[in-house]
Amino acid sequence: MDWDWSSIGSVLATILFLRTAYCDFLPPEFHSFISFLFRGIVVRLIDDAKILIDEYDVATCSANELYSAANVYLGARCLDDAAVVRLNKRRESPLPAASLPGCHTTHDSFRGIPLRWSSVVVGQDSSSYPFRSSSSAAEHRSLELTFHRRHSHVVRSAYIPHVLEEAERIASASRERHLFTNRAEIFGDDHRSLWSPVPFSHPSTFDTLAIDPALRDDIRQDLLRFVARRDYYARVGRAWKRGYLLYGPPGTGKTSLIAAIANLLEFDVYDLELTAVHSNTILRRLLASTTSKSVVVIEDADCLLDLTGRNKKKNKQDEEDPKSKEEEEEHTPASNGFGSSTVSLSGVLNFVDGLWSSCVGERLMIFTTNHPERLDEALLRAGRMDRKIHLSYCGPAAFHILARNYLEAGQEHPRMLEAEELLAEAEMTPADIAEVFMRCDAEGEGTDAAMDGVVEEMRRRGGERSRPPPRRRVEN
Repeated sequence: MDWDWSSIGSVLATILFLRTAYCDFLPPEFHSFISFLFRGIVVRLIDDAKILIDEYDVATCSANELYSAANVYLGARCLDDAAVVRLNKRRESPLPAASLPGCHTTHDSFRGIPLRWSSVVVGQDSSSYPFRSSSSAAEHRSLELTFHRRHSHVVRSAYIPHVLEEAERIASASRERHLFTNRAEIFGDDHRSLWSPVPFSHPSTFDTLAIDPALRDDIRQDLLRFVARRDYYARVGRAWKRGYLLYGPPGTGKTSLIAAIANLLEFDVYDLELTAVHSNTILRRLLASTTSKSVVVIEDADCLLDLTGRNKKKNKQDEEDPKSKEEEEEHTPASNGFGSSTVSLSGVLNFVDGLWSSCVGERLMIFTTNHPERLDEALLRAGRMDRKIHLSYCGPAAFHILARNYLEAGQEHPRMLEAEELLAEAEMTPADIAEVFMRCDAEGEGTDAAMDGVVEEMRRRGGERSRPPPRRRVEN
């Protein structure tokens, strides 16, 4: 049949008439029914099945572990035939790690089943985020796994667990530990990671800690016993976690002990800044987004928030002592760009020992403070703070460790005995003594000069402590 322009025009006019009638006269319910039938026909004609793996879980606004595991697996196993590969080298990694760029595809096989992985990136309109600038518009990332539908059972029951196991093995072989800090909340950005990581490379170990050797060995045995008792914690019905309170004067090695614990157990460290947390809800989300094998640290807990809210005597003292009230104002929650923090004592207690504290797994919680008497007794009870470790001024055993670490000097040094006798009156912290040693080393002086310098400093401080206070002049 020959077609002329008039026939083509009639066909187009008919199509436009049918489209207008469909859109304007038929009800929306009929449109949905037609779309449902069309999708059913397309699905039956196509034999492929797909699994979508989003970067973040929409329900909980937390990172999807399967997405991270799939990226690790693909980077190590499936990118040899990829046309484009993204390489990223971390600071402590000897070799770069490969990943699949957005909008690209690679292939894998499992038990003879061909599989296709695709990386999908969808930009989202920044107008959905009124508190964010247009330059920081969010991107929704996901991985798409495609295979023949007759292999659906094998893929879900065997291949996905295989990906998780391989990713865990690969990550363990090349694991880089991180130090995380919590981000300030950005409203409307539910899918943004709540923690910001950097590589953790603190050199502190239990062999270099300047604390009493008996206390050091006791802490190490307690930690190793904790990580080996997973089945025991499950049998007695307790969450697999342990709390430590480190207290003592500034410079006594609390932060170094935390780093040594993380290095001993090979745990990540989450440094929680409570003044950047706006509510108890955000605090729970931060806890839920941590990983197992981690140390959650809250340093200077007495200065970050008022954790003595149930101490009734304090209010009475504030009314009677204006100076005490001024000091207390220094320890109220800090204000930030979005307003004051509303994290309460109850929220912190639930964070440490509530139902949400058992949602992650193997974990340590460490609080540090210079003034333990300012903390509420409920926070210090057993089950929340299982061990309370007092780190005090430098003693003879700790001084020997410092002299060995900084000067390679042993107990046979002629001024060692004199230094030990002066330590009791000088009240010098390990940080004070280390500073004297480092200053002498920077000036090119030897071990003898460093020992002379620290002895003179001990004498000076001991003399200041023993000197009576100046007498006040009484005016007539």
